[in-house]
Amino acid sequence: MSDRTPVTLDQLPCGRSAIIVRIGGDRALRRRLLDMGLVHGETVTLTRLAPLGDPLELTVKGYHLSLRKSDACCIQVEPINATA
Repeated sequence: MSDRTPVTLDQLPCGRSAIIVRIGGDRALRRRLLDMGLVHGETVTLTRLAPLGDPLELTVKGYHLSLRKSDACCIQVEPINATA
């Protein structure tokens, strides 16, 4: 599997950055995610996981955002090569 193969945001390893390539889910969820700054082409970093894995803490546009795992699975990202 290529290092840049798209995955859902909930599958991104902690500490890794990625570029958002697709926002799925229903219309209301997509609108809410867009309002929080999770837009196509934006870089996000998975900074921390709660002890039981839900919610996830992301860094996007310089701020920290907590997101439910069920919402994160609707966001497709392309991991950024750590050596680039």
